[in-house]
Amino acid sequence: MSLCLLGCLWLPACALARQDTNEPLDATAVAALQPGVTTAREVVEKLGAPTEVVQLGKRSAYRYDANTIKSAALFLIVFNVFAQDGRSDRLWVFFDDREVLTHYGVTFGVHRTQYAMPWEDVHEAADNQAADLDRPGVRKP
Repeated sequence: MSLCLLGCLWLPACALARQDTNEPLDATAVAALQPGVTTAREVVEKLGAPTEVVQLGKRSAYRYDANTIKSAALFLIVFNVFAQDGRSDRLWVFFDDREVLTHYGVTFGVHRTQYAMPWEDVHEAADNQAADLDRPGVRKP
């Protein structure tokens, strides 16, 4: 019995793992932000607490982010491969001294994260476009 169990330890195997940090950004809520109109309070009401607040003299900036990492591994008897694909959603919102939004910059990428082996290209345009179609509010190229 123990010999059979020991033999199983040497068999080929595969593994998948996923690590998420924060919820993906709500693209529809981000699109509703209006420079010159939206206040810092409204941003927090729509998007929740920021990951980071930076004071820029009398002005301020809030950073929001979410990260996803997908890992895939193949374990063979003498050859093992492992790959990771990590993508982020990132938003910076900038406010004037009256806490009114002046501008923002956003990148949406969490939804593009893929499980893949090292020889696969996880940055193919067709894959990214297909993922973009499935995420509401993300601007389509």
